[in-house]
This record gives sequence, C-alpha cells and structure tokens, in this order.
Amino acid sequence: MDGDARYSIGELARRTGLTVKAIRFYSDRGILPPCERTPAGHRRYGLEAVARLDLVRTLRDLGVDLPTIGRVLEREISLAEVAAAHADALAVQIRTLRLRRAVLTAVARRGPTDEEMNLMHKLAKLSEDERRRLIGEFLDVAFGGLDADPAFAGIRRSMTPELPDDPEGEQLQAWIELAELSQDPQFRARMRQVAEQYAADRARDGTPGIRPDAVAVVRAEVRPALAAGVDPDSPQADAVVAAILTRYARLCDRPDDADLPRRLLARLETASDPRRELYLRLLAVVNGWPQTESLAPVFDWCIRALRTRLGS
Repeated sequence: MDGDARYSIGELARRTGLTVKAIRFYSDRGILPPCERTPAGHRRYGLEAVARLDLVRTLRDLGVDLPTIGRVLEREISLAEVAAAHADALAVQIRTLRLRRAVLTAVARRGPTDEEMNLMHKLAKLSEDERRRLIGEFLDVAFGGLDADPAFAGIRRSMTPELPDDPEGEQLQAWIELAELSQDPQFRARMRQVAEQYAADRARDGTPGIRPDAVAVVRAEVRPALAAGVDPDSPQADAVVAAILTRYARLCDRPDDADLPRRLLARLETASDPRRELYLRLLAVVNGWPQTESLAPVFDWCIRALRTRLGS
C-alpha cells in the first residue's frame, strides 16, 4: 500500500500488534481519529496511524496517561517535556522502591517488633524534606541553644546524614537504623548531655573558644599506651593518666585537683555510650564516608585507669 492507503481497524491491528478493542478504544478517546468512514460507517485510517499507535503504545508502556499522550500528539506539549517530567517521576518512584526494599530487608534480618515495624513503615514513606526534618529535630535536641560556639555548627553539619539520590541498599538500611536511633528518647538525652559537657569544657571565662575537646585529649595520650600494651591498672599507666589530667586541666581552665579526675571520668562515661559510636558508624555508611577508628578501646582504657586511681 502507498501513502494514500486506508486501513480498517482489523488491518491496523495486524500491522501494529494491538488488539482491535484497544485501537477502537484509542479512536473513541480521540487519540487516533479516523481519516474517513465508509458509506457503511466503518472507520478507515491512514498510514500515519501506524506511527501514531507505535508512539501511543510506547508512552503507555512508560506510564504516560492518555490526556498527556493526546496533548503530545496534538503538539500542545513536546515529547521532550513529557519525557523529562516522567523521568523525574520515575526517579522518585525508584528511590521509594529502594527504600521499601531496604525496609523489607531489615525486617527479614532483624524480625522487628510491631513498634519498630510501624516506624520502618513511616520511614519508607518519608520524602527528602521530611527526612531532613526528622534528623533536624534530633540535632535540635542535642545542640539547640549551643550554636553560639562555631564549633557546634560544624559538629552539627558533620552529624547530618545526606542520603544520596541513588543510594545503595546498605545506605538505605543504615538510614533506617540511624533514623530509628535518633528517635530514641534515652539516646537523645545522652547526646544532649555529651554536648552540654563539651560546651562546659570549652567555655573559658564564659567565652566559647576553639580548642580540642576531652575526647581528643584522651585519644592522643591513650593510643600510644594501648599500642605499647600498658595495663591501665599498672604503675606504668600513672604517667599517662597524669599527662591526660594536665592537658585536660589546661583545656577546661580548671585546677588539677582531686575533683578533676571525677569530672573527666563523668565526661568519658557519657561519651562512651555505644549508641553514639553506632550513630557515627551508620552516618558514615549513609554519607559514603570512610569508617573512623573505634574509640571504645580508648574509652575503656582511660575509664578503667581513672576508676582504679579513684578507688571506684
């Protein structure tokens, strides 16, 4: 047939692979108007109907609705505009599906309680803005009112998870666990306590300053002792503890007296909460950062050394 050929619905169905019913439906909806009718009222279609139906089928397979397809065919909107809009919509759906997959994987691995399952269900439906608000609430509890010290603004940024647009399954599962942890009232209270103790140690004459914190001081002194195998209860540990207390006294501008070891011990017992390290580990996974060295051995060594010398 040449360019002036006319096809019946049956012939058009054979050429396109669509059913007669589908072609009649598109025709009734104005998507595929016939170019003429026979004296008996039968619809006839031109050669361009084949290309038109190919486009309709492609767009329908991609999830484009019929009104939008009609606007494309009538050139009210461009195919590029429709493709861009649907690509964006599909990207959102893909992220949602990946998050749901992560939830199901977490359920399979952990066997959560009903309460945990409800939380996971809610997290799977959160938008990016809602995820930010959820973590923002946790960080507000931990650092709210302390932002006058520029160090806290940096700490807050460093503790903010940023789930990428195309996350791996491991990142999604880490996000779920991190968000769940951030809603734990006890963990929130503990992180607030850590922040307040940190602020108290940094304040000198009521003025915030930019200096190392107690954890950094302890880490610097204890790492060599750990590497050398020094027992925290042994006399060899006395010099290490003395160096720590001297630096800590200078840090918080306090006398190196009998109260100082108790003050430091309280700081370390708070900071050594394993949930804090878990949060940081999950945060690194979500943000795609390298995992940092665990401070648990440092905390354990110094806490034991201080308790020994305090007789507690």
